[in-house]
Amino acid sequence: MPYNINHIHLKSEDPKSTADWFVKAFNVEIISDTVRHFGDRFIVTKSENDITINISGVRDGEKLGPSDGDAHFGLEHFGIDTKDIEADIKRLTEIGALLKEGPIAMPDGRKLGFITAPGEIRIELIETSKE
Repeated sequence: MPYNINHIHLKSEDPKSTADWFVKAFNVEIISDTVRHFGDRFIVTKSENDITINISGVRDGEKLGPSDGDAHFGLEHFGIDTKDIEADIKRLTEIGALLKEGPIAMPDGRKLGFITAPGEIRIELIETSKE
């Protein structure tokens, strides 16, 4: 049996505003928006390539540490493909992301960049070679 990625789960102080930002930024679709028996708002989204991104708030009695949009140990970031990294960096920063690094030209022709989305979520943008 292959080990496929099942989903990405983001925690947010405001799950709805985070989900709405991802809709605007990356064309994800909101599939459901409920309050679970844990007491947290739980929003399920799907990316254009059918990856589930869950966005939820704090569960009853749960204490969360601060978020961190900089490089760090643990789950550090996730990557999203782009066809035009410069245009996407401009568009994403105009809707609230912060540019952290890049674009960086790689020897193989790719370009990489790192942004922090609202909620201190670190995201890598990857542009493959245009050749």
